[in-house]
Amino acid sequence: MATMEPASRYPSKGGFPGPGFTRAVGWMIVGLTAAFLINTYLSIWHGWPGAQSAFSKGGLGIVQAALFVAGVVGPVLFVSRTDRGLRQDSQLLSSVVAYIVRAAFWAVVLIGLADMLISFLRVENLLVTMVGHELATELGRSQFRGPVIHMPLLVLAMAIAAWTRTIGFQWLALLVVVAELLIVLTRFIYSYEQAFQGDLVRFWYAGLFLFASAYTLYEDGHVRVDVLYSGFSPRAKGISNALGCLFMGVTLCSVILVFGMFDKTSVITGPLLSYEVSQSGFGMYVKYLMAGFLGIFAVTMMIQFAGYLMDSVADMRGEPGHRDTESPMS
Repeated sequence: MATMEPASRYPSKGGFPGPGFTRAVGWMIVGLTAAFLINTYLSIWHGWPGAQSAFSKGGLGIVQAALFVAGVVGPVLFVSRTDRGLRQDSQLLSSVVAYIVRAAFWAVVLIGLADMLISFLRVENLLVTMVGHELATELGRSQFRGPVIHMPLLVLAMAIAAWTRTIGFQWLALLVVVAELLIVLTRFIYSYEQAFQGDLVRFWYAGLFLFASAYTLYEDGHVRVDVLYSGFSPRAKGISNALGCLFMGVTLCSVILVFGMFDKTSVITGPLLSYEVSQSGFGMYVKYLMAGFLGIFAVTMMIQFAGYLMDSVADMRGEPGHRDTESPMS
């Protein structure tokens, strides 16, 4: 566990960014990301005019523009009124990411199992017997199954994530293996295979790959082209990581969010708006959620890059409390 010490103990020196400046930049990254997501929701789901219309139309556009202003001013006020260490703020951001990832993990598990069961009952003509013709017909529509079945399970996943403190990637990996094994057994032993079985594997594997990325960044486990880095001093490593966070990590996440959620036809918002499903007959109705996985990936990585930036600057400045990445995140 990193030592949590106030920023005032390490004033700016040696030409390095001061802790206050670095904290402000990190929290601005988070604040502007939140402002962008709120604006996207208001514009696309509720028809607000967008922040760009603040001067031409006023009204709601001014409110949306004010959100971006708050995303800059809020972090500055927070930093100016608190005396916290860089590593302390970094750990706080990592905790936020850990909660989002835990909620996403439980969501894909619960929604995957529930949707698979519904798809199985539909393909075997058992759903009408169990719930009646009217409800069975509604469950065959993604616009019904999403809000009525998936969204309550998502809320339940968020509640479970607040209660638990473990990140179950190893369990999700095991579930992927079990689901794939069941496909093999049912196909070659019982000559039975349905589209929902493959959909479940893809749904869980996509969640495992995208949700674990922020955790892997926290553990410094991503593949690094290590030609010179291993020979760097701790200060040089901090500089390299800080620049990488700003000019590669934050840039990548920004591109995903902007182009993925720019309008109603973008690759993330389009499927979410229409509850898009695959064309595999009686498969699972989770394709729209898999598009949303890209947004969760970008948001969690953006927040984690902000925290990683603070840790890297702390390393540059020679502050104590460098975290051993060989230890588990829990």
